[in-house]
Amino acid sequence: MMYIILFFVALLYAGVGHGGASGYLALMALYGVAPEEMKPTALALNLLVSFASFVNYFLGKYFRPQIFVPLILGSIPMAYLGGRWQLDAEVYKQVLGVLLLFAVGRFFLVQDENKSLKQPNWILAVFIGGIIGLFSGMIGIGGGILLSPILLLLYWTDQKQTAAISAGFIFVNSLSGLLGMISKGVQFSPNMWIYLLVTFAGGLVGAYLGARRLNYRSIKFILAAVLFLAAIKLIFI
Repeated sequence: MMYIILFFVALLYAGVGHGGASGYLALMALYGVAPEEMKPTALALNLLVSFASFVNYFLGKYFRPQIFVPLILGSIPMAYLGGRWQLDAEVYKQVLGVLLLFAVGRFFLVQDENKSLKQPNWILAVFIGGIIGLFSGMIGIGGGILLSPILLLLYWTDQKQTAAISAGFIFVNSLSGLLGMISKGVQFSPNMWIYLLVTFAGGLVGAYLGARRLNYRSIKFILAAVLFLAAIKLIFI
């Protein structure tokens, strides 16, 4: 059952330009995977899925490098530092639980399509990238669940452009954070290779379908429910 859910988590996240780390962490939390295994495993899975998503949205010409560049200038060094930061297990669970609740809200955020997009502020973009990068490295996510709503609320990008930028941002963030963890020594889940195969398959399907505007409403509700249950478990149990 976990592998089936994992496939659909990767599918949905790739469809909206995300790597899926928050979903993978939620599932691993529900199945009792140790925190020291969760972080590097989630980032490794993120690399495959976010890359598949980025390629599809890039080919669809939704990518905006003028926003992407300042974001990663701030995020890459901070994600590396965050990856080297060893959090206490209980603190890690609490912070992750709060971020999962944030991810639940992200799925229900709708942008006003009648409002015009604005030009990005480079200084603000570097700052935003740095803050998200630090949290991403610390928790073991790519940062898409934090970046996407910010881009949409600032009206720097539309839904498809947000997906393209988030996918690329997640890939470089995940790589930087994972390198930071490796420099301190990491322990991957014993089922790592199965996770990789399942998520990559789901990511390919989701990235292909997502760029073609399919309706993910039903799957979004299912995934939101999974994230919510995992968040409650991490915070209160």
